[in-house]
Amino acid sequence: MSEQPMPGKGTGGVSRRRFLAGTGSLLGAAALAAHATPAQAVTGLASTPIPSGAHVPALIVGTGYGGSVAALRLARAGVNVHMVEMGMAWDTPGSDGKIFANTTRPDYRSFWLRSRTKQPLSNFLGFPLDKDVPCHTGILDAEDFAGITVYQGRGVGGGSLVNGGMAVTPRRENFAAILPTVDAAEMYSTYYPRANAGLGVTEVDQSWWENASCYQYARVGRKHAERSGFPFVFVPNVYDWEYMKQELAGNVPKSALDGEVIYGNNAGKKNLQKTYLAQAAATGRVTVSALHKVTSVTPAADGGYTVVIDQIDTTGVTLVSKTVTADKVFFAAGSVGTSKLLTRLKATGALPALNDQVGKNWGDNGNVMCGRANHMWDPTGKLQSAMPTAGIDNWDAGGAFAEVAPLPTGIETYASFYLSITKTPHRAEFSWNPATSKVDLNWDRAWKQTSIDAAKTIFDKINAKEGTIYRTDLFGAYKIWGDHLTYHPLGGAVLGQATDNYGRLHGYSGLYAIDGSLIPGNTSVNPFVTITALAERNIERIVAEDF
Repeated sequence: MSEQPMPGKGTGGVSRRRFLAGTGSLLGAAALAAHATPAQAVTGLASTPIPSGAHVPALIVGTGYGGSVAALRLARAGVNVHMVEMGMAWDTPGSDGKIFANTTRPDYRSFWLRSRTKQPLSNFLGFPLDKDVPCHTGILDAEDFAGITVYQGRGVGGGSLVNGGMAVTPRRENFAAILPTVDAAEMYSTYYPRANAGLGVTEVDQSWWENASCYQYARVGRKHAERSGFPFVFVPNVYDWEYMKQELAGNVPKSALDGEVIYGNNAGKKNLQKTYLAQAAATGRVTVSALHKVTSVTPAADGGYTVVIDQIDTTGVTLVSKTVTADKVFFAAGSVGTSKLLTRLKATGALPALNDQVGKNWGDNGNVMCGRANHMWDPTGKLQSAMPTAGIDNWDAGGAFAEVAPLPTGIETYASFYLSITKTPHRAEFSWNPATSKVDLNWDRAWKQTSIDAAKTIFDKINAKEGTIYRTDLFGAYKIWGDHLTYHPLGGAVLGQATDNYGRLHGYSGLYAIDGSLIPGNTSVNPFVTITALAERNIERIVAEDF
């Protein structure tokens, strides 16, 4: 689950090199030293189940990008914070000595409460890839709605655990279409730089990249893009490049070079456990309850909020239901988690004063995938780094950016694989279904045709130039496009609509949304840097005015 690049020079905003200066090996030493240690040794944020009857000044629902930013900034302002995480802590190695499972060998750690895997790339060379696994609270949730499967990270660190680390600041000229009520000058001068520094974003050493065997697939992608007249751009990432160099040299355990990505990365990637959450833990004011799920939030009689939380086991069974109180509650469960929870709380009367914008303007960031079958003289390499570094930019002319993605199978495939982010106008809505007591999403699979058409502006031209064809064996029999999913869910509690201009939910004092639900469906790039930067902006104002 990767993150898309920022188009290169001349984008109008703060240059990447300027705001990345000085962050080059941020936390790199920790990643190098911690490759064989549990994540808890890095974060210091052990799971501490909250007791029933507890009172907390600030309760954060979720531990992804927005929630982690909020926890750190609140704690540094002197506020005691408790974070509630539905997934596991991911601080204990399995029988293989590793915390996370390998991408090519999924096991009980890989999927959230599924007895059979549902891998984004479901077929290869005519063979189905999915297999039966023990039902477990694994790291990757493939959540099914009508017309779409949404892939989300489950665990302390949220989506940072399962993406490809591509850390992208959108071009400034596109920002007004993403968040029209937000001051772009402020974002590009202050909050994007702050987010990139906090996340440990760096750029790959291009001189090393040019000869690294693990990026042969990307160099083939560059050759084909440039021969068809498309710009090829390098992308910042949160991976520790010095660690990757040592992986390639055979001096440390392989991580990105062992295909570790969508089920977690055991060494070099700077996920939130190693950045924001580690810093939050160091304040001594932040605790977290893993395997805890918020089921209700209601106004308390004497102020603040009564919150009901179910503690679950690793099979998803509720062990105990707890009731706590919180002065303020931050919804940071991700676009889907926050939207579903708020939609249900409004419809069932728990929070009836939430406005009618809750659950609306949800989108898939235009995600669509495809593969191409190259000629035998264009091998893409047996060894492929799972951390992508570059892509093909046709945003202005065709409405698409295509990440040159890895296929880390361990064998030569002569295949190029791409995740595209596209312009798309389509927005869906969450709604409460009283008959099933569930939240539905009215996504229409036919809407993906807009994204396919945008992606085809790149790949039809490349195939025509190279005399190549699309792969038809990756997403089912004779199916070219991976149009069934999104890695980048956005919207559902949109800034300035369901909330004020800083994420305060309309209708209640002390309730906030602070995650990807604030962004209406499309960011023009991979979204986690924007989610982080927006959270930095919003929490700064909230701390100053509400605490």
